[in-house]
Amino acid sequence: MIAPEQSRAARALLNWTQDDLAQRVHIAAASIRAFERGREMRSSNQKLLRMTFEEAGIEFLDENGKGAGVRFSLPGAGKGSVSKVNET
Repeated sequence: MIAPEQSRAARALLNWTQDDLAQRVHIAAASIRAFERGREMRSSNQKLLRMTFEEAGIEFLDENGKGAGVRFSLPGAGKGSVSKVNET
């Protein structure tokens, strides 16, 4: 599954709003807002969130005593999805 904190972090890496995610997953933005605030979400919808993030280049890190997390799965993954910062 995916934790609300991971969803927020993944969206931040991708520079996606909750509305952006809702459009990609075809779930109501209100459901995503509620989930990210800690409310329950059906496991099938959580799987859709995870698959959508993974397709965009996000890797989910399991709890290892220091907390669960997210990162880009490969160097340069998601370049087409994130805003470019500090380009010269």
